[in-house]
Formats: sequence, structure tokens, C-alpha cells
Amino acid sequence: MADRLVNSEANARRIMFVESCFGSSGQPLAIPNRLLVGEGVLTKMCRKKPKPRQFFLFNDILVYGNVVLSKKKYNKQHILQLENVKLQSVPDDGALCNGWQIISPSKSFTVYAATAMEKSEWMAHINKCVQDLLTKHGRKSILATTDPSPVWVPDSDASTCMCCQRSEFSLVNRRHHCRKCGIVCCGPCASRRWVLPHQSAKPLRVCAVCYDKLSCSEETNPAQSNSVNNKITESSGEDSSDSETEAANNGSSGDQPTFYEG
Repeated sequence: MADRLVNSEANARRIMFVESCFGSSGQPLAIPNRLLVGEGVLTKMCRKKPKPRQFFLFNDILVYGNVVLSKKKYNKQHILQLENVKLQSVPDDGALCNGWQIISPSKSFTVYAATAMEKSEWMAHINKCVQDLLTKHGRKSILATTDPSPVWVPDSDASTCMCCQRSEFSLVNRRHHCRKCGIVCCGPCASRRWVLPHQSAKPLRVCAVCYDKLSCSEETNPAQSNSVNNKITESSGEDSSDSETEAANNGSSGDQPTFYEG
């Protein structure tokens, strides 16, 4: 069934429509043998609060972006290679229900579906695409040998620095995230940088504990050095779209997902 859908006019039209919704800010998505498996709105846990994001599941990639105008316009496109993805269910926590983590070396985060059934459908389709890819290429997931990017601790979960456990956050004393372990730190505790190749070519902010661990590893394997000696004086280059103001008329996680492959 999948082979028939890949070459269908309906699949080609769907992919072209997704491209048009992202416009010039998105990457081309129409390539041979690519199938749009499903799409829908999920609630993504961002650093400040949960926000709706539009997700498109293809047979080889997972694409998501900010909802500017529901079903018509999206921006801040992100693409994850499914070969490098694994899923992990998370327990319900109050109003945050039906969630799971999407974990990869480049970016990891938590999403929530509107219902338990939608969660089950999303996870089943994603896991099938991942397994089909690994089987097709005859290899194991890169996560078997590579550390995943951490799922960030939400800002609201930390009133004090999770590293020194002394510094209290305020309008002046800002929160920062360690790109290695995901905890929330104060400026002094997150003043060092390290190159984490699977996340960015630029040096990224890491906490004091992770910096010490990475430095010890560097001493053991000097050929693999990714350290940066100077302290941070500006943003580390990590995507900050999650903290930006949302556009008007954004989508709702109440929209039911649509899957085109049974």
C-alpha cells in the first residue's frame, strides 16, 4: 500500500501543499519515494509553556513548525531524520495528559495529544516509520552509540538554579538551559560553552557539572576535543523560537490528526 501511495498524485499534491504552507522559509520536501504519512496539531512543551505546533509525519522525516494560520501558514520549520528518532511515553501529570518524548541527537522534546487514542496513533505510525527505515537500510539507530539531545526542564519547574541550588531566578537573574543535560541554570553556572556536534556546529551553553565531565573526557581522549575556553558573552546559537511571541490565529490541539497510510 505504501509503494502505491508514494507514487500517487494525491501524495504529490499533499507534499506540495505542505511546502506552500511553509513558503520560502521552509526547505523543499518533495523528493522521490517520500510519502506523507500523516499530519496534525500536537501540544509541544516549550521552555516557558506548552504551545500548539503543526506536525507532518513523512516516511523518512518528521517536520514541525509554528502555526501562523491554521491549515494555511506555518513558520519556524524544523526537520528530524526519523532514523535517529526514538519515542518514550511519559505519565500524565495533571492537565498534561497523553504525552510522549521525541528523542534524537539533534533535538528532544515532549509533546501531548488531545486524547489517548491520538497518542496511540501518533506513536504507532512514528515507530513503524522508524523501524521500516532501519530495516530497509540494515542498520541500528544512531542512538545506540550517540547520546541524545536532552529534553529541557521547563522554566516553571525551577525557581532556583538546579546546578548550584542557591541562586534564585528573577527578572534580573535569568534562566539558562544546559544543552548537554537540559537543567535550568543561573548565568554563572552556565557560563561555559562546548561544541556538541549533533546539536550545532556552534559552541553551546553547558552547565558547570557537564563542563567538568566533558573536560575529563577530553583529557582521556584529547583527539575528540570540542571545548571552548572563553565564557559566554551572548546567546549560544540554540534556536529560540519557543520563547518568541506566537502569531495570532494560531491552531488548536483540538484538531484531529489525519493519517494517509493504514
